[in-house]
Amino acid sequence: MTDRTPLVGREAELDRLDAVLDGPGGPPGVVDLTGAAGIGKSRLLTEVCGRAEERGLTVLRGRATEYERHIPFRVFGDAFADLDPELLRGLGAPGAAWAASAGAAADGIPANPAVDPAGAGAGGSAVDRFAAHRATARLLTALGGRTGAGLLIALDDLHWADPASLELLDHLVRHPLRAPVVIVVARRDRQTAPSLAAALTRGVDTGAVLRLDLGPLTERACVEQLAPGLPPDRAARLYAASEGNPLYFLTLLQGQGQGRSGPALPPGGLGALLLDELTPLSAAQRRTAEAVAVLGDQATPPLLLALTEPASASGSERLDADLGVLARRDLIRPRPGGVWSLRHPVLRAAVYEDTGPGRRAALHRRAAAALAAAGAPATVRAHHVERALTDWEPEAAAVLLEAAEQSETTAPASCAHWLEVVLRVLPDTPGHAARRRDLMLKRARALSVCGELRASRDLLHEVIAGLPADDGSGVRAAAVTLCASMERHLGQYRASVALLRRALSRRPAPAPADAVALGLELGSSAPHALPFPAVRAEVLRTLELARALGNEPAAAGALAVSALGEAYEGNTAAARELADRAAACVDALTDRDLADQCEPLARLGWAEFYLERYEDAERHADRGLAIARRGGPLHLLPHLLMCKAIVHTHACRLPSALDLVDEAESIARGIGSDELLGLVLANKAQVLIAARPPGDVSALAAAEEAVAAAGARTSWWTSLVWCVMSYAALHGGDPVRARSAMLRAGGADLAGLQPSMRPLFLEALVTAAVTTGDLAGAQEWAALAGRDAERLGLPVQRAAALRCAGQVLAGSGRPAAAAERFARAAEEAGRSGAVLWEAQSLLIGASLTAEAGDPATASAMWRRGRRLAESGGSLLLTGLADLLLPPAPPPRVPGLTPREHEIATLVAEGLTTPAIAARLYLSPRTVDTHLSHIFRKTGVTTRSALAALTARHLP
Repeated sequence: MTDRTPLVGREAELDRLDAVLDGPGGPPGVVDLTGAAGIGKSRLLTEVCGRAEERGLTVLRGRATEYERHIPFRVFGDAFADLDPELLRGLGAPGAAWAASAGAAADGIPANPAVDPAGAGAGGSAVDRFAAHRATARLLTALGGRTGAGLLIALDDLHWADPASLELLDHLVRHPLRAPVVIVVARRDRQTAPSLAAALTRGVDTGAVLRLDLGPLTERACVEQLAPGLPPDRAARLYAASEGNPLYFLTLLQGQGQGRSGPALPPGGLGALLLDELTPLSAAQRRTAEAVAVLGDQATPPLLLALTEPASASGSERLDADLGVLARRDLIRPRPGGVWSLRHPVLRAAVYEDTGPGRRAALHRRAAAALAAAGAPATVRAHHVERALTDWEPEAAAVLLEAAEQSETTAPASCAHWLEVVLRVLPDTPGHAARRRDLMLKRARALSVCGELRASRDLLHEVIAGLPADDGSGVRAAAVTLCASMERHLGQYRASVALLRRALSRRPAPAPADAVALGLELGSSAPHALPFPAVRAEVLRTLELARALGNEPAAAGALAVSALGEAYEGNTAAARELADRAAACVDALTDRDLADQCEPLARLGWAEFYLERYEDAERHADRGLAIARRGGPLHLLPHLLMCKAIVHTHACRLPSALDLVDEAESIARGIGSDELLGLVLANKAQVLIAARPPGDVSALAAAEEAVAAAGARTSWWTSLVWCVMSYAALHGGDPVRARSAMLRAGGADLAGLQPSMRPLFLEALVTAAVTTGDLAGAQEWAALAGRDAERLGLPVQRAAALRCAGQVLAGSGRPAAAAERFARAAEEAGRSGAVLWEAQSLLIGASLTAEAGDPATASAMWRRGRRLAESGGSLLLTGLADLLLPPAPPPRVPGLTPREHEIATLVAEGLTTPAIAARLYLSPRTVDTHLSHIFRKTGVTTRSALAALTARHLP
């Protein structure tokens, strides 16, 4: 059981934490302890661990440190080191991989958790960091079920955690574990990375995270519990100087006991007070404490011996004696796996910073050498190499470059960092110029993969500017292509196009392979700033050149660009032919072929969505997601997630659509592209409109943030954002604002609206016009929707045009004609699988049909529409159904109970016994019992006869 001293204060926080521990596995699954340094987060975390152990939970503790911020997954690896490796191995591949990490760490040879959790080899090139997230989630779920009362994972000082650990925690927040597992994190709010703060805040909003902000202790708690018997005047001065921070209070109190006269900190500050504890130490003991500070979580006796004493029996004995002295003075404490650590991170920081720079660098150099001799991977040695590096050292640079290579796919932020370290010391001489450019380009790629688009773009501009005019190495083309992609994803379309066209027009001309890459990016960027016909010929030339070179992935990319461009423009026949060719080409390629350019799958998926080929769109989006999660650029994931989400929205699969847009949002917020964030939020608003009940304001809030992010730009995406704003305003009860937003999207002539989606967008204008009494305007826009829909020949767009016409007829007092249009709209939407629009058309049509005097047909339409809406999770449409036409009790077969009639009705619909059981949440045996009663009461003996009898009594 955890050894802990009495906790001071925090009664309210403990009550809330006790409630979480008493029900692990339910929300919240994550507890976020925040507060200033020394406020008591770690002490409260220790208390939580102790109480969890008392309840029978298995407790794992990990701590992030400032000095290992670039070792991927370090804080989780530290926590898992406490687990029994045999237990881990019994949980399958993910557990066995973490067991290997834990076992290596216990032997004093830290393994590479960036590689091991995913089960890949030491090279790390095949590792999918997102697969590592999912594998770890499965592991934790299994552990929660295998360890009795549950599992508590306590992660301290998370503000120092490496980016890979933060990504993993973000995944666990967004995808709560369905197991008795609680994760408690402690962090300093002001030093927390924005991405982590945003992830935890979103978790608070969804109920997945409980946040406890620790403020100052009361004076009574400090004085009575930390310093009983202290004279009141002195206690007041100490408390005022400490500002209620218990660590500062105790430090000041200790300073008082050593003869200092005032409550204020001495000139040396808090660090000087802490370092006073080291004054009685011998030189050897002081060196040992410094070595512990340098090694951090790697401070095992073999490594400490390598840093402090010669490798001999006497050296080992002296080290043991020094460790004993430090432990008796409570300067260091033992941890699992034979690791020693300084008592507190603040003490470690004070000792580390007080170690002379030269000696500190020498200790890191010895640590790197000892770890290399022990077989530690480059990712573990790299941070010691970095801190020992003062000038260009080829051998040291080789370690950092190896670490960068190992981290390229699993922890791209660490990869970029180590490349930056090498670039910082690489001599800026002509002899190293080529290598510098190559490393800068590689770092820019790593930055792009981890979502640092602006930093990548800026570095690439530096690479391009430094190239000689006659460069023929291909570096220029690679840098320009990636730079243009960064500009595009940051919403700077014209800058991207100008950069690409300048590169394509250079003399000597780019090599054919480079021209293909440049042309593909031009085809991707230009349609955002120009009509697709303006670049159609250039994309076609790129396709022909790719074919001539035998570059099938590039050819697939060009076909996907063309398919999306033509689909956007509403050239349906051409888009279908190109999408067919692109799909055939993509489907013939392996994932390895597409690994470096999975973006064609996103473009093809969106083209197929616009063509209303929803199954194909989802299939290609799923494949793109699988490839991108295995190490593709982070900024591509939102596009693939949104494609799948919008397909699920139209198909009325709204819970899964919400999960997808939430994940896309969490990625987009960390990337720094306002335009991408605006598009993601607009897609989220679309889902929220359908998923939330009437009157809910969350969709409008998301749409407002989307237009704010999009700003004053004029582009394809910005137009889409304003279209969604129109729909959100309409559903928020503001038709005037809805009309204004749609006109902002399309301009006075509506030419700015996406041609292939214009009938659907015009429906918002028609609805707003009818609502405000502008029937002339509604009629004009409905007619335009009809002409566009006829030209497009797409069922969902024809359905939108029919609803437009139906609304005009309804506004003109012709409910029967309007109802007929809505019924046809439902048929059209149903043909393409757009269940959401089918249900909406049925429900509004039911209301109009009832108004026209046909209650039987209206009731049938209402029941089908509401059933579709309810099964798809659309609270908007189920709420609308109940508002428009509250259902009258349907006629029943005489003599049957309501439940029996319900089962008979489902038999008439052709459902089998298992299907009926699933629909009604009954067992098949219960359904069969009801059927036997029905047969006895009605006198029929077969299901077909029962179906016929029931049909005669249905409207």
